Amino acid sequence: MSARLLDGARVAASIREQLRPRAEVFAARAGRPPGLGIVLVGTHAASEIYVRNKLKAASDVGCRAELFRLPERATLADVLDTVRRLNIDEAFDGILVQDPLPSAMGSGASQAVFDVIDPAKDVDGFTPINAGLLSQGRSVLAPCTPSGVIALLQREGIAMSGSHAVVIGRSDIVGKPMAMLLLHQHATVTICHSRTRDLPALTRQADILVAAVGRTAFVRPEHVKPGATVVDVGINRVTDSGEVAALFPEGSPRLADFARRGSVVVGDVHPAVAEVAGALTPVPGGVGPLTIALLLQNTVTAAEARAGWSASR
Repeated sequence: MSARLLDGARVAASIREQLRPRAEVFAARAGRPPGLGIVLVGTHAASEIYVRNKLKAASDVGCRAELFRLPERATLADVLDTVRRLNIDEAFDGILVQDPLPSAMGSGASQAVFDVIDPAKDVDGFTPINAGLLSQGRSVLAPCTPSGVIALLQREGIAMSGSHAVVIGRSDIVGKPMAMLLLHQHATVTICHSRTRDLPALTRQADILVAAVGRTAFVRPEHVKPGATVVDVGINRVTDSGEVAALFPEGSPRLADFARRGSVVVGDVHPAVAEVAGALTPVPGGVGPLTIALLLQNTVTAAEARAGWSASR
C-alpha cells in the first residue's frame, strides 16, 4: 500500500483564490483593504522566512500587511505596547505576533501577549475569549493550523463524522483546538501526550491520526492502523547526514535535496508510514501552506465582522 498524498498546497491555493473577491468587495465598501499587522521581535532566521511568506501571501489576495519590527533587546512591555497601538488602529483588522519570542522575555510571554490582543483582531485565535468561544463551537476566529487541517480533510473527502480521531499533542496552539474542531465535526476524539501509556495501542485505533508533537519522525508504522488518514503537523529541520540517511531510502529525491541544501524539512511522521496509511499529508506541502491561507481567511473575516457585515451580504 502507498498512501494517497493530501495536497495542502493545492487546497491553500483554492482558499486564497476564494479570498480575493472578498477582499476586493471589502476594499470597495470600506475604502481600504483588510489590514494585518505583524509584530516580529529580533532576527530569528525561521521567523524571518515565515513573515516574508505571510507578507507576500497577504499582498497576493488583496490584503494590506505591515511588519512592525522590534529589536532583539526589546522587552515584553515593548511588545505589549505595540499590540495595544495596533488594537486601536482602525487600519488593522488582524494582529499577529510571530513566535517564538526571545527567551529572555520569560516562559509566560506569549500568553501575556494573547491576553492583550483585541479578540476581534485575534487572527491566530489564541486569546482566552476566542479559545472559550471555540470550545462552545461559536468562534469566528479559530487557530489557523487546526482550521487548515479541517479544511483539507473536508476538501479531500475524508469523513470526520463518526470517525475516531486521535491527536498526539496537547498544546494550546494546535493539539487542544485541533481536538475541539474535530469534535465539532462529530468525530470521537482522543488526545494523547507525553504521559500517555501504551501510545501505539491508542493511535492504532485512529481512523484519523494527527501528529503535532514537534519530534522528527516520531510516528512510525506501528502507530498507524492500515488505511488510516495521517495528518502531519510537524516541521522539523534535519541537518545531520546520518539521520537523513536513516530516514530516506537510497535514491530518494529528499537525499538529493539534502545534498544540495545541507538540510531537509521532515515532519513528525516517519516516511515509512506512507506504506501503511491510506492518506497522508506530506512535509513540506501538506499542512504548512494551509496555515498561511487560513491566517488570511481570518484576516478578511475579521475585517468583515468589524465592519458589521459578512461575506454573504
